[in-house]
Amino acid sequence: MGRLFGTDGVRGVANADLTAELALGLSVAAAHVLAEAGTFEGHRPVAVVGRDPRASGEFLEAAVVAGLASAGVDVLRVGVLPTPAVAYLTGALGADLGVMLSASHNAMPDNGVKFFARGGHKLADELEDRIEQTYRSHASGEPWDRPTGAGVGRVRDYDQGFDNYVAHLIGVLPNRLDGLKVVIDGAHGAAARVSPEAFARAGAEVVTIGTEPDGLNINHECGSTHLEKLRHAVVEHGADLGVAHDGDADRCLAVDAKGNEVDGDQILAVLALAMREAGSLRKNTVVATVMSNLGFKLAMEREGVDFVQTAVGDRYVLEEMKAHGYALGGEQSGHVIVLDHATTGDGTLTGLMLAARVSATGRSLADLAGVMERLPQVLINVRDVDKTRVKSSPELTEAVETAERELGSTGRVLLRSSGTEPLVRVMVEAADIEQARTVAQRLADVVKSALG
Repeated sequence: MGRLFGTDGVRGVANADLTAELALGLSVAAAHVLAEAGTFEGHRPVAVVGRDPRASGEFLEAAVVAGLASAGVDVLRVGVLPTPAVAYLTGALGADLGVMLSASHNAMPDNGVKFFARGGHKLADELEDRIEQTYRSHASGEPWDRPTGAGVGRVRDYDQGFDNYVAHLIGVLPNRLDGLKVVIDGAHGAAARVSPEAFARAGAEVVTIGTEPDGLNINHECGSTHLEKLRHAVVEHGADLGVAHDGDADRCLAVDAKGNEVDGDQILAVLALAMREAGSLRKNTVVATVMSNLGFKLAMEREGVDFVQTAVGDRYVLEEMKAHGYALGGEQSGHVIVLDHATTGDGTLTGLMLAARVSATGRSLADLAGVMERLPQVLINVRDVDKTRVKSSPELTEAVETAERELGSTGRVLLRSSGTEPLVRVMVEAADIEQARTVAQRLADVVKSALG
């Protein structure tokens, strides 16, 4: 049986892979592991539990709450809120752990369970492993040590969570958004109420789409994975910009006044220069992944901002930031982490900070995003090959070296083995799209012949 915890908690098809029994068992196991680790020492433990609006979140929330309370943990149920809101409230309320039920940008049938440690930080891998081991041992028959009487956890709704989180967002903004017109696509997800409210309180005129969740329509043809409706709405309403979230609102992509996409790399570039100007870009460094467009790296070099790359995944970005004290990092997908104000990617905060930069400078988003030129990027997935030999094939090494010489300083080659499928990803960037396509196809053919 494979590992339950992935890079972002436990995910699967709700009521098939992720059952009520599994959610309950993991919650009980988490309570026991954290108690053994000394997290609850000397006080009655408290957990913050939130969810996105998926229909399955209703029964999974009930299972998680039941599991925690049965293990002696008091529960503050904050309802439908973004993942970063649950992380923030976990820290702000001094809770011992937080639990978020969401499958982020995944389709509606999926759901997930994600645990936060005290302070709202991601749970350490070692603790996740112990939770999984503890869950498996008890799932096979070992009885739990259960409290009784006054020892059981108490459950109450914490209705102030929404206002507390929005107030936090407004409180960290460098300036107001008066005079800006913003379209918000909430992906019929966890930010459907929060994001429009935050932008309105900050002074923006707000137009909303994707803000009517019914439990079944989350991420459906809307949000950060489907920008078409946002592009149309921004142009139709003559807005200054649009922002799009995913289902749990830990990411943000944007659209300029003409309907052109502004991706995570461009948002990072804009915020990096804004934070440097404000003196908050610690060590004059921004963190991104190897999948960031080469145009981002070239722009940061030109602007004199240091650039650190990590493996793909916001968890690796966050680890690098925490290890070296950096303030800003993110991914092309729109996961942007501003570590002074959030412990995880926060789509609403990102959108607000981007809009604040537009407001403060009086420049259009297109003009600001123009600090970097996105070089054409071609990605080819080569299937049914031995991905374990990517780094050991002489034929492939030679082909990559030849391609890199051909592309020079304005191009880049990246070969990555998929972590979940039997395939190798070939990514090529070049100043010219036709050159990128030609080189990418040539490398894909070599991957097929050398590793097939």
